[in-house]
Amino acid sequence: MDIVALHIESLIFTANPSISFDDIKSALEESLNMELSDQDLNTYLDTLMVKYASDDYAMEIVEVSGGLRFMTKGAYHHTVGTYLKQNTHKKLTKSALETLAIVAYKQPVTKTEIESIRGVNSDYTIQKLLEKDLVEITGRSSGPGKPLLYSTSQKFMDYFGLKSMEDMPKLKDFEEVENQIGEPEAIETEQNAG
Repeated sequence: MDIVALHIESLIFTANPSISFDDIKSALEESLNMELSDQDLNTYLDTLMVKYASDDYAMEIVEVSGGLRFMTKGAYHHTVGTYLKQNTHKKLTKSALETLAIVAYKQPVTKTEIESIRGVNSDYTIQKLLEKDLVEITGRSSGPGKPLLYSTSQKFMDYFGLKSMEDMPKLKDFEEVENQIGEPEAIETEQNAG
C-alpha cells in the first residue's frame, strides 16, 4: 500500500472522535511536505474504505458528523456492547435520556422549557449532560431574564453515530394517538368498516 495511504489510515485511527477531509489534507501536506489534490485524497480514502469493507476486518471507515472515523462493523456490535456494559459505570439515567431527547428535538431550548415538558426540576440532569459533553450552552434566549439556551453537542452526534440531525428518527415515528378508547386494532377495524 502507498505510504500516503498509511499516513491517512493513521490519522483516521488517531482522530477522536472524527477527522475532516480538510484536516487530513492539511496534516499530510505539512508533515509530508507535499501538495495533495482533492482528487488524489479522495482516491486514497476510497482505497482505504474498500480495504476495510472487506470481511478481513472487524472495523470500517465511516463518515460521521462531517468527518471520518473507524467504527466496529455491525456484526461485532453485540460483543463490543457486552464488553462496554461490563466495564462502564457511566450509563445515562432515564431522566438524563428524557432531557437529552427534549434537547435534541426542541433545540435550542431553555431549562424552563425542558422543565415544563418533563414536569420536574432539571438542574441536576442538565448539569450531568453538560459534564458528559452531550449538551452545550449555545447562547441566551431573548425572553425575560435571557435564560441560557441548550443544544446537543458534537459528542452527541458521535455518540449516536449521526452524520447530521436529519438522521434522527422523526417524532411521528414515536407519536401515539391520544384520546383513543379501545385497542388500536379494534379501532382500525371500526374505521375501515365505517
